[in-house]
Amino acid sequence: MNILEFGHEKARKFFLKEESYFNFDLPSYFTFQNLLKSISTEIEGRKIEDFYKNVSPANGRPKRPYPSELEGVNHLLLNNKDGKYAWRPFQLIHPALYVAIVHEITKEDNWNLIVKRFKEFQENKKIRCQSIPLESQEEYLSDNAAAITNWWQKIEQESLELALQYDYVLHTDISNCYGSIYTHSIPWALHTKPIAKQNRSEDYVGNTIDKYIRDMSYGQTNGIPQGSILMDFIAEMILGYADLELTEKIDKAGISDYVILRYRDDYRVFTNNPQDADKIAKFLTEILIGLGMSLSGNKTFPSNDLITDSIKPDKLYWISEKNGAKGLQGHLLLIHRLAEKFPNSGSLRKSLDKFFNRIKELDEIKENVKVIISILIDIAYRNPRTYPIACGILSKLLSLIEDDNERDEILHKIRVKFSKIPNTGHIKIWLQRVTIKIDRREEYEETLCKKVNDRSVKIWNSDWLNQDINDLIDSAEIIDEDKINEIDEIIKSNEIQLFNY
Repeated sequence: MNILEFGHEKARKFFLKEESYFNFDLPSYFTFQNLLKSISTEIEGRKIEDFYKNVSPANGRPKRPYPSELEGVNHLLLNNKDGKYAWRPFQLIHPALYVAIVHEITKEDNWNLIVKRFKEFQENKKIRCQSIPLESQEEYLSDNAAAITNWWQKIEQESLELALQYDYVLHTDISNCYGSIYTHSIPWALHTKPIAKQNRSEDYVGNTIDKYIRDMSYGQTNGIPQGSILMDFIAEMILGYADLELTEKIDKAGISDYVILRYRDDYRVFTNNPQDADKIAKFLTEILIGLGMSLSGNKTFPSNDLITDSIKPDKLYWISEKNGAKGLQGHLLLIHRLAEKFPNSGSLRKSLDKFFNRIKELDEIKENVKVIISILIDIAYRNPRTYPIACGILSKLLSLIEDDNERDEILHKIRVKFSKIPNTGHIKIWLQRVTIKIDRREEYEETLCKKVNDRSVKIWNSDWLNQDINDLIDSAEIIDEDKINEIDEIIKSNEIQLFNY
């Protein structure tokens, strides 16, 4: 169900769900629900500024430390993208600032304004945004799984249908979208640019969102945190505003024979005239530059083969190749080849899901398990998107090695291999999940790993908050010991897979 159909109270409940707070993969024993609930109850009806700390310096004049003056307010989890030097920053937003934004946007008047504004963004039915956050209506389907299903239905399947009507499609997307967004464009999007510029100091919801995002980013105006449904929704505000401006330019140019499918920062422009598509891309470039963003040149390409190019190339490749091997090693080598051709792709993750399902019930493997592990780790090494499922497969393979010393030696080699590349906090979290039932004392450098065994470890910089909120954050149990006691040495399907295959 599209969240724009929600009333303000239901919207608040949705955004305060743990699943909305972070949407990247963490082991099941990390839990933030009680923390979010406690902070929400504590600050209900008040501004977060009411909970700032007062510091009295020597001259006796009280001074508040502001979060925008401090580093480490959010917890940054750098996820290596290619086994080399490219990385993607995921952030666990400071829970007090996260809840403060949720409360602000879900005040009844503010939520009604936001919903009204989105209706204006979506008035042009030829520009179809398919990435507004959804809440799953099925008990067995997570919100994330519902979003993936929605992409398949509204982007891939609709693209195939549009091939009946159009002869050309231009594919493009925004380069480093979240990292490039100009935060002052948030009030422009919600209140219009002239009104926002004339009322920068007013208590408008757009100004407040802008301020809180800068507060969590050391005062920077470029970029919004990545890794939560809330920030996905805020990105949609700016991208919806861009859709509105794009409509105006297209109408002025007299272009009418087109359809644009947009899934967040990914665009598919369907036309019967390639010159119209080029003009639309030019208009979009001009608009995005004004918002601090730009199109990705190496991901922009035209096509007149709409059927083939409506389906991701990794998916087409895997459909043709996946039945080429019978043994486990051969099967994994095929997946390795897929990883080389289409790194970090959705098909790669899905193919490893299928491999995991193939081996998870086996009591023995006649092939060389260490060779299979070596191939698996090489895939994960260059494809961080696969960390959770690769660690699930690894946990199963390790369980088939009877010699504890041999198993420990393999784990040591894996840790040494990943230590050669920068920004590997995410894989350390999942390697800890692999080893937590073998040896809980095993140490990993990532802060979230340290928190598992030491409650005093601080995830966020809260030096700007008063003692009451600090105590609330420090006392919150974000590591579920009951869950650690329940889980097995072998990672189960429901810990790492979105779908049952």
